[in-house]
Amino acid sequence: MSTVLYIKANAKPEGTSRTFRIADKFIETYKEHHPDDEIITLDLYKEGINFLSEEGIMMHMPKPGEGRNHPILKYAYQFLEADKYVFAEPLWNLGIPAILKAYIDYICVTTVTFKYTAEGPVGLCQGKKAINITARGGEYSEGKFATWEMGDKYLRTILGFLGVTDFTTISADNLDVIGQDVEAVVGNAIKKAQELAEKF
Repeated sequence: MSTVLYIKANAKPEGTSRTFRIADKFIETYKEHHPDDEIITLDLYKEGINFLSEEGIMMHMPKPGEGRNHPILKYAYQFLEADKYVFAEPLWNLGIPAILKAYIDYICVTTVTFKYTAEGPVGLCQGKKAINITARGGEYSEGKFATWEMGDKYLRTILGFLGVTDFTTISADNLDVIGQDVEAVVGNAIKKAQELAEKF
C-alpha cells in the first residue's frame, strides 16, 4: 500500500479552479485503480500555511525524530513518509503561488528531507515520485514563452534536490488566450490525467 500526498494550492472557491477540476479527476481515477492506497489531501489555504517565522527557521536542523508533531516540522515528516506526491496549482505571475513556496520552505528541513555531506546536499526522499498538475493562462510548455515559466520548473528542481526525480507534468495552457476553447483544453488535460492516474 502506498501513501499519496495531494497538495492543493489555489485560493479559488470550491468548483471554480480549473487546476482542481483536472487534479480532482486525477485523484478520483487513482482511487478507482489503487483502492488500497491512502490519500492525504493537504489544502494549503485551509491549512493556513504561513511564512516561516524566526522560530521556524531556527528549528530547521532538528535531531532525528525531533519535533515530529511541531506545527511547522510536522509537514516535513509527513512529506518524507509519503510515497507519491500530487501537486495542484496555477501559474501565477510566471511562478507558483506564494503559499506553495511557503510550504516548500516548511518541508525542506535538514536531517529530515535532505542532508549535507562532504560532497554537498543529498535528498532523503529518493525512490518516490511526483506529478504536478497546473493551469496556465498562456502557452508556456513550448515556444518563445517557455523560458518564462518558473512554476513547474521550480517544483521539478526543488523536488529533485529532495531526491524525487520521477516527476511528471500535466499542464493546461492558453486558458486566458482570447478565442481559446477553454473547455476543450481542460477536457484534454483531464483525459491525460485520468490516463496517467491508472499507472501512477
